[in-house]
Amino acid sequence: MKPAPFIRHVPKTLDEALKILSEVAGQDGRVLAGGQSLVPIMAFRLAKPAHLVDINEVEGLDRITSDGKTLSIGACVRHAAFHKPVVDNPLGALLTFVARHIAHYPIRTRGTFCGSLAHADPSAEWCLVAATLDATMVAQSTRGERSIAAADYFQGIMSTALAEDELLTQVRLPLLAPDAKFGFNEFSRRAGDFAMSAALVTYTVQGGKIAGAHIGVGGAEPSPRRMADAEAALNGQAPGDKAFRAAAEAAASAIDPLEDHQTTGEYRRDLVRAVVRRALENSVS
Repeated sequence: MKPAPFIRHVPKTLDEALKILSEVAGQDGRVLAGGQSLVPIMAFRLAKPAHLVDINEVEGLDRITSDGKTLSIGACVRHAAFHKPVVDNPLGALLTFVARHIAHYPIRTRGTFCGSLAHADPSAEWCLVAATLDATMVAQSTRGERSIAAADYFQGIMSTALAEDELLTQVRLPLLAPDAKFGFNEFSRRAGDFAMSAALVTYTVQGGKIAGAHIGVGGAEPSPRRMADAEAALNGQAPGDKAFRAAAEAAASAIDPLEDHQTTGEYRRDLVRAVVRRALENSVS
């Protein structure tokens, strides 16, 4: 299959990109950055946008910056940018560890961090990172700029709070405490496949007890999210098998699992139980 006919626009500035997007959004105009999600579905004609706004030549959208409190990731930053830590903070190591699990190397060299969040596949690793770490999405249009909290941004399977004429220009992740620990685990049927369930955890240890736990689960529900019950089960406990199993059980009990012709809800619940426990075990290894 080949894509249906479309017009490609190549703006050079952000203002130009936003202006074009405002004009073509109503005609199913789409933003093209990495294209690793959009182009395949166009090739199968599952999407037939009349216009593509190619933002790859817009200056400044390929930058990663930090102000000492947050890490800002521009709309054209590739997955491969995180193959090495981009900041001297546990967040840098976390992003590098997670990046290794994204699809395959050729896809990582072209796909983008923000593009993954705009596509909002519930099993996407960067969506899980954003939800778990309480990221802020910065959306811009000709009407101005707005910041969207991760808890408000994800609105279901491949559905977000972005308006059709808004461009996700950057994502801001809070830096972790210098002594923060993290763990990540995901399960997929084959290497590089979409995760059927994934978990990311971060926390600190104060006086031998876990504090400030963040536990996120992706791939098991229509959107990734933090698991408040699991975090409550972990905070105040000593790191170890007993606390980790209690948190994993709380996460498994809290989800409303996706089901399909291959996977029952109970199977996905078991997966959540496993990936949360393994992510926590990884955090102390």
